[in-house]
Amino acid sequence: MKPSYQKYIPFPGVPMTERQWPAKRLTKAPMWCSVDLRDGNQALEQPMNLEEKLKMFHLLTDVGFKEIEIGFPSASDTEYEITRTLIEGGHIPDDVTIQVLVQAREHLIRKTFEAVRGAKNVIIHFYNSTSTLQRKVVFKKGMEGIIDIAVKGAKLINELAQKADPEMNIRFEYSPESFSATEPQNAVDICTRVMEEMHVTPDNPIILNLPNTVECCMANEYADEIEYFITHLPNRESAIISIHPHNDRGTGVAAAELGMLAGAERVEASLFGNGERTGNLDVVTVAMNMYSQGIDPKLDFHDIRRVREIYEECTKMEVHPRHPYAGDLVFTAFSGSHQDAINKGKTYMKETNSEYWEVPYLPIDPADVGRRYEPIIRINSQSGKGGAAYVMESVFGYTIPHAMHTEFGDIVKHASDVAGTELLPQAIFTLFKEHYINIETAYALKKYRFDHVENEEGRVHFVGVLMHHGQEIQLDGIGNGVIDAFFKAVEKAGITGYSFVTYQEQAVAQGSDSMALSYIALKAPDGKTVFGVGNDSDISVASLKGIVSAINRSIMQQSAH
Repeated sequence: MKPSYQKYIPFPGVPMTERQWPAKRLTKAPMWCSVDLRDGNQALEQPMNLEEKLKMFHLLTDVGFKEIEIGFPSASDTEYEITRTLIEGGHIPDDVTIQVLVQAREHLIRKTFEAVRGAKNVIIHFYNSTSTLQRKVVFKKGMEGIIDIAVKGAKLINELAQKADPEMNIRFEYSPESFSATEPQNAVDICTRVMEEMHVTPDNPIILNLPNTVECCMANEYADEIEYFITHLPNRESAIISIHPHNDRGTGVAAAELGMLAGAERVEASLFGNGERTGNLDVVTVAMNMYSQGIDPKLDFHDIRRVREIYEECTKMEVHPRHPYAGDLVFTAFSGSHQDAINKGKTYMKETNSEYWEVPYLPIDPADVGRRYEPIIRINSQSGKGGAAYVMESVFGYTIPHAMHTEFGDIVKHASDVAGTELLPQAIFTLFKEHYINIETAYALKKYRFDHVENEEGRVHFVGVLMHHGQEIQLDGIGNGVIDAFFKAVEKAGITGYSFVTYQEQAVAQGSDSMALSYIALKAPDGKTVFGVGNDSDISVASLKGIVSAINRSIMQQSAH
């Protein structure tokens, strides 16, 4: 018995000895056509109602689509009604062309022309299936019979267009459906016969749409098919080459990009890849891929949250958290090394005033798609030393000294490990206060006063009270500045063996006020460096609190050991 995989017929490939597309580069956006309201809609468990279709249509025009396939008006009364509503309700901007799909069958073509009457700009998109398998299994016809169906449809469409309102700008599109599963020369032959019947010219070209209706080959082979078609098509200058990739193999984006390299000038796709089976080509991904390479995609996704919200509301589908550019997690880093690199990249850009986006692990600036205020770095047990520090700075404005990153990062990672989940920014902030600011386990500064010593420039007299397990300790000392005076007073009170390592201060805005932060590193009696943090409206007091915090943390650490 054969293994199950041997029942599948390999793709035969394209008879090409030389190909041009691998040496080409994309430099401009194609003509885009949205198929959300037709191909995307027909794939929904619950197709969009009239209100939802109108909302989606307006979103598509806002994004910048100039060609929108609005439906299959001959298929049902609902589709017919939606077409008439868009036209009669004045919903279609003057620079937008609506596109309607119809099979190459007489009664359906006639009803389609009825549906689009009065439209200013319209594309009649007709098709019939041409693949080897469909000819054998569905139509039971040879290729000439299939060509005859297409030619008869083209002839009728041409006749009806001649009789239509002369104010209407009617264009034509033909799709040899299942193009990618059709023998390359047969695809050329049927399109050639359609072009002849439509009497197309370079000034009045037809759109020839080459669908990857079921993605049945690798993306490079689809590109071969496109290039073969273009290089063998007579009267090539009278055709606009369009592609319509699906995603059955999960390579729809690659197929589209390579298809454009092969010469496709127009792309049909849908938002977030909605469509039959595994979906259509995702236009958001392809457009933003171009954007990330410095190419204007001619579509506007600066507010991708709004696009996603309307899409999800109208389709009842959900965008995956890892969906390129739009997913909840695509601009988020949990990995420690990623977090550190992102942090350094943002610092580098700030320090160098770089005009280019140069942040590792982020292919585009999240702000360009409206993701400015999202946490790029999120914290779990896999996060590194810089992640927690980044959250503290980006969310709360606390610029933790680099020397503290490892220590605080370990505190946060341990808490996440114990919790077994991600830590949100507020939880990280709470840990910071618990471990560095609200530390009064041994000593607490309760009273303080400092005055400049008369006739001694720079000299300060400090007087205060420390509480130690309910007992008051009187402090009195004179030194070169507030911190030195405080240290002298503490030493006189018997708290000895501490010396300064580093000191850093900053101001953090709090509404109309500003709070001072002081980060203190002391060398403890056991020779280890210990950090403390103080906050107060007065920077001098914040420094004193930071020293007390460091001493308390040193005592706690020694007790723990």
